Amino acid sequence: MNKHNDDLPMTIEALRARYLEGSLTPAQLVERIAARTAGEDPHRVWIRALTRDEMMRYANALASQDPSALPLYGVPFAIKDNIDLAGVPTTAACPAYAYTPERSAPVVERLIAAGAIPVGKTNLDQFATGLSGQRSPHGACRNALDPAYASGGSSSGSAVAVALGLAAFSLGTDTAGSGRVPAAFHGLVGLKPTKGVLSTLGVVPACRSLDCVSIFAHCANDAQRVFECARGVTEDDPYARAWQPVGRARASLAGVRFGVPRAAQLNFYGNSSYAEAFDAALAKLRAAGAELVEIDFEPFLATARLLYEGPFVAERLAAIRPFFEAQPEALHPVTREIVGGATRWSAADAFAALDRLAALRMVSERAWRHIDALVTPTSPTTATVDELEADPIGVNARFGYYTNFVNLLDLSALAVPAGECATGPHAGKPFGITFVARAHDDAFLLDLARAWTGEGKFEAVRPAHEGAAPTVRVAVVGAHLSGEPLNAQLTERGARLVETTTTANVYRLYALPQAVPQAPAKPGLVRVNEGGAAIEVEVWEMPTVAFGSFVAGIPAPLGIGTIALANGETALGFLCESAALAGAPDISAHGGWRAYRAAQTQSQAQAQTQAESAEA
Repeated sequence: MNKHNDDLPMTIEALRARYLEGSLTPAQLVERIAARTAGEDPHRVWIRALTRDEMMRYANALASQDPSALPLYGVPFAIKDNIDLAGVPTTAACPAYAYTPERSAPVVERLIAAGAIPVGKTNLDQFATGLSGQRSPHGACRNALDPAYASGGSSSGSAVAVALGLAAFSLGTDTAGSGRVPAAFHGLVGLKPTKGVLSTLGVVPACRSLDCVSIFAHCANDAQRVFECARGVTEDDPYARAWQPVGRARASLAGVRFGVPRAAQLNFYGNSSYAEAFDAALAKLRAAGAELVEIDFEPFLATARLLYEGPFVAERLAAIRPFFEAQPEALHPVTREIVGGATRWSAADAFAALDRLAALRMVSERAWRHIDALVTPTSPTTATVDELEADPIGVNARFGYYTNFVNLLDLSALAVPAGECATGPHAGKPFGITFVARAHDDAFLLDLARAWTGEGKFEAVRPAHEGAAPTVRVAVVGAHLSGEPLNAQLTERGARLVETTTTANVYRLYALPQAVPQAPAKPGLVRVNEGGAAIEVEVWEMPTVAFGSFVAGIPAPLGIGTIALANGETALGFLCESAALAGAPDISAHGGWRAYRAAQTQSQAQAQTQAESAEA
């Protein structure tokens, strides 16, 4: 784990321990991450790494927070670049498709509210179409453990970021296995939750009715902490649903009934290394007291074939149809071939496939009368980059043999490491298995993973968005004041005015030049060692869940820092870079922005009166 950055802990538990003992601050962590992400990117992890200053805004927002109060305090995370982060372009690995969202996806907002720090947008198979990690105009995302091998997709960059120690966890998406196959290829935990439990608003859809936001982490406890913070029903999300945990906690594997495909239905495409590794995993389950129940896997395999061999692929075209029809040449050739192939299916074909899926779901349900969970290899094989390039669609299809059925059948799944291949052509390469269970059985799967890996008990956390919503105090001095042009950026996020007061006597206020003539005029507040003045401020309380999107919209040279108030308290607020003050008039003598603007208006009126008198 984290072999590339051993001096910097990259699990949530290790980071929290450092924060609580005071040996690390979020700002110090950001400095170290920025030093790494600003350099070369040989693994092609990033489509857009955040700059030091962008990350520091989130770190500074935590300065007044209690590390023990936020479950993800100061934890760095990466975001697949088909998921919105406010102020940063979302591209889905297609530059011509790019747009810049004003708000983050709700799942990202919740994580930031819990204290997490975004560090960048990661590379992916374009439009989340593929399990290879190869289909990106930014270059194939390279496996963190062996760049000659597939990284797995489509959430390739998200897995590699965690495996390289650039983030403690990451968000991917999983429609057909994209949150599980990359985890297996990197020895990570990959949680594909119950559909709808993590909101997909603010996610570029692959197959909207099947898409899930997924989580990559080093261990089950980290994955569950992120899951608990990120889940929740989001208004206006038509596919959202409340999580309804079954509540069957397991402390061990003993007595758990695992369904295993019949021997003739297991397929490793000639990979003896993986076949022997799966046999070893089954032996470990037996030794732990689990019961292995052979099942007919054909209904699951038949369901998997529907996803790419039938009209369900047309939902990928529906997701981007206007763009695809206007700019087909903008797509990666393999992505264009897959999405374009959907045009051969008719509406009648789609309804026939839905009927077929209903029948397969009914048959597959019979297996659950006798088992608690399925266990399969996560992927039946691996492949080199050269093998993928030679047969991009065929090799990719093999990776999804054990994953493609899960969302069509509305199941939950968790990929976990199962050691390394001991023998054969891929000896030494990581091998992974997947536990699959019914919808809403996510916690049960995480319990199984803890028992499998020997992790300690999970300490439950209260998601920041449940119960009384936590708030952050924000002090504003200029265009965000009541009645000023940008005040709506506070009110639309549910902020409320607490008080009008002044800063401590240690600041100067400057009128900044307007970069764009039509833009609202703004002041710059700077803390000084001598000659400070008390400056008028308004203090607002903003829901913490909305603070990340507010911070993301702050343009340079302004940033968020801690402002000392006249009563000895502090609040977060806008501070200005001193380099931007050259030539800017010092307006501190007015005592605040409103007084300065009033004086400016009065002066303009007097000048107008004098001009009219002179003309008369």
